[in-house]
Amino acid sequence: MRKLGADIAVARRKRRLTVAMMLERTSLSKQTYQRIEKGDPAASIGAYAMCLFALGFNDPFGDIADMRDDDTGLLLDKERLPKRVRVPKGDGAL
Repeated sequence: MRKLGADIAVARRKRRLTVAMMLERTSLSKQTYQRIEKGDPAASIGAYAMCLFALGFNDPFGDIADMRDDDTGLLLDKERLPKRVRVPKGDGAL
């Protein structure tokens, strides 16, 4: 969270935005915004998302838990596959 907060602070300064401008764009209180830039985990994920959106990161959380990137989940799925596949009797399959 500290890295995310520091990254938000750097992105704000790179865009030459003041804290007051960020408060206006996000509708957050100054105290909450300061906690975000410090990386306080008590700040809500929604507040972090509003900051990222205000900075132009339109879908910052869209791929966080994407099942295509879940290596552990994909490995578990592979382990659950049956060793053999049998056609049920009377099913007339190929």
